[in-house]
Amino acid sequence: MPSEHGCAITGWASALPTTVVTNQDIMTLFDTSDEWIVERTGIRQRRAADGPFVAERPPASPDGGMGTTAQLAAQAGHAALERAGLTGADIDLLVLCTTSPDQLVPATSSPVANALGIRGGGMDINAACAGFTYGLVSAAGMVGVGAQRVLVIGAETLSRITNWSDRSNAFLFGDGAGAVVVEAVPGESSLLGWDVGVDGSLQPLFYADHGGTGMRMRGQEVFRKAIRMTVDSATKSLEMAKVQASDIALFVPHQANVRIMDAVAERLGIPGDRVASVIQQTGNTSSASIPIALSDAADNGRLNEGDLILFAGFGAGMTWASAVWRWGSGTPR
Repeated sequence: MPSEHGCAITGWASALPTTVVTNQDIMTLFDTSDEWIVERTGIRQRRAADGPFVAERPPASPDGGMGTTAQLAAQAGHAALERAGLTGADIDLLVLCTTSPDQLVPATSSPVANALGIRGGGMDINAACAGFTYGLVSAAGMVGVGAQRVLVIGAETLSRITNWSDRSNAFLFGDGAGAVVVEAVPGESSLLGWDVGVDGSLQPLFYADHGGTGMRMRGQEVFRKAIRMTVDSATKSLEMAKVQASDIALFVPHQANVRIMDAVAERLGIPGDRVASVIQQTGNTSSASIPIALSDAADNGRLNEGDLILFAGFGAGMTWASAVWRWGSGTPR
């Protein structure tokens, strides 16, 4: 179907569990230090919905707390809809990006759609830490073939699949959710360029098995691959959009590790004051990290009408995804 209209982000929000886990808390599990963690990752604290630092578990219902992926997703989704002046009944499609679903069956988008009152469709996307950008590109595509409003949520409870005895990476991960509403608007699409990909031969670098003891990651190899993949993908998106890195007003990378984020920005030629970063407070929240960082930047007045945003990230698989997006609400149809 030919595209008759463009799309724009008209609502955004994030949600975090109430339990704060500091580096000092992590130090009670194994021999490490706050200085060591901050120097290598930039992380000072993270939020947890599960794991050794959460005393009580909330009810399992998506609308009964913030301790599951569905609950965090519903919280962020509701706030994003409210900002856009919409309800779940207005949404044609829910795209839930997660690598930590609550159940094997059904998709976690199912209880989230029910909690939000969504009458349209719902689906999960698992592209690990690149998931939200996969979802954003998918949403723009759906609008291009007739959808009026798509709700894209990145939500994770990585604390449930973290190997808390692994001192090499247990301190990296946090829980949270971020959401955006993508609406049809007259004129051109806000998505100017994009790139997605996967190299399945690298799957052994980062994985978690069903019924296993948590995530396994070969950190140094992931570090090297992540920088190259993210830079290559971002460059392709910039080329498709016919813009330069110097045109980017805000770079929103996956919040994996501050050294990776800094290295990617430097190689692309994007100055540090144009990088959105929340990693100090949230840690690595996988597919939730980009929408959480975007919401933080938007709420703090870092975006103006017409600004160009570069989203870019990588994840287990190994997956990668990037997109150039023009900020602005336009006039929803």
